[in-house]
Amino acid sequence: MQPLTDTQIRASFINASRSERKNLSLPADFDSLDWDRLDYLGWRDPKLPQVAYLVASIDGEPAALLLRRTDARPRTRPQCSWCSDIHLPNDVVMYVTKRAGDAGRRGDTVGTLICEDFECSQNVRKLPPLAYTGFDREAARDRRIDALRASVEAFVRDVRGD
Repeated sequence: MQPLTDTQIRASFINASRSERKNLSLPADFDSLDWDRLDYLGWRDPKLPQVAYLVASIDGEPAALLLRRTDARPRTRPQCSWCSDIHLPNDVVMYVTKRAGDAGRRGDTVGTLICEDFECSQNVRKLPPLAYTGFDREAARDRRIDALRASVEAFVRDVRGD
């Protein structure tokens, strides 16, 4: 992911009001992020525990979403829709977001199960276990990274109404 500034992130929101953009808190480690190892930037707002933010690169441009974590907890341990990691370091929760434009103003939302602390980029970069003799672990890892990027892009495009 290309490095972004505070101003670029705030300007890239497609489903947040001016006041929501103005009042958002950037991640605590924003100045030290390793952008080369991120497929998207996601973080929870420390002041608002149910609010989170996501920034992804779509067609070379940043697109940001304001997300809300639901209170409902699944009965069984769910799998993240984006990284599909089965050895999760954190919980998976349902995040919902308003659609962009008129649909969002009418109350249309879309949701997905995501790692609660947005650790997908780290999860997909772990080498998978050796599945069989001759298994190409690096190629499998590259496929997982590509799949994560495609899933995030599809979600953002769905919110935008593409």
